[in-house]
Amino acid sequence: MSSKEAESPAQAMHISQCDSAPLLWHTDEVAAARSLGLVGALLGSLPRTPRQNVRLGRPLLLLPEEERFLGDCGALTAISQSDVGVREHARQVALYEETLERSYQEQQVLALQDRKAAVLRALNSSRPGSEVDCEEDKRRRLETLERHFSFQRSALMVQLNTARVGPAHLSAGPASCAIRTPAADAKYQVFLDLRRRGFYLTSAGKFGGDFLVYPGDPLRFHAHFICVCVRADERVPLSDLLAAARLGSNVKKTLVLCSPHCHGGGVTYSSLQWSGMI
Repeated sequence: MSSKEAESPAQAMHISQCDSAPLLWHTDEVAAARSLGLVGALLGSLPRTPRQNVRLGRPLLLLPEEERFLGDCGALTAISQSDVGVREHARQVALYEETLERSYQEQQVLALQDRKAAVLRALNSSRPGSEVDCEEDKRRRLETLERHFSFQRSALMVQLNTARVGPAHLSAGPASCAIRTPAADAKYQVFLDLRRRGFYLTSAGKFGGDFLVYPGDPLRFHAHFICVCVRADERVPLSDLLAAARLGSNVKKTLVLCSPHCHGGGVTYSSLQWSGMI
């Protein structure tokens, strides 16, 4: 962490909880988190191109360690659903379902009219007969169509919202919902130590680790290390170490074992690299 980041006052950020996932919605708060060296992961689609997943937008999903870091900096104000918020949310859901039902009824009438028009066009283009017989046949066919017509709900056209006003119905809640366990505390200690050294961190779940460590902004650098947090007294099977080191070698990254000291005295780092079979 640079001295500029450490000295600059942290901007207040409002975080919303989706189950246990901490999310940042506002652009200025996402930018403030990046200024503190917090990367997170963008989850939302872009309004103009909502069906692609190459470039994503808000909200920003934070790591549990990033959420805890913001809470320790005094920059975090969580928002959770109060009783009033829950009732308002239920009212909005009921209103939405009522709107869908009204739209379904309107589209059902329009679909029936279109089907009747198609039947009339087909009958008018068929071979001619007596006028009385034709009119009777049309009336009978239209009555049969109206009795047996069914408009599937899967054919209902709905509007896709491409903009979000924001979680305005949420009220202030606890400052942080990060889970505190010995394993979580160890990971947070490693996170703080690496951030103080100026590294950027993201999740390394797809590489079987805890953190991907970048020497600079991930938009400009590739990750150099895969960090796995283990306690100093923890026994790790040799096969797990070999598998992790081999995976790191295949993706051109170094596996680093991070062992926090018991009384907050720092972190011991041990790097492993695959050098071949003996």
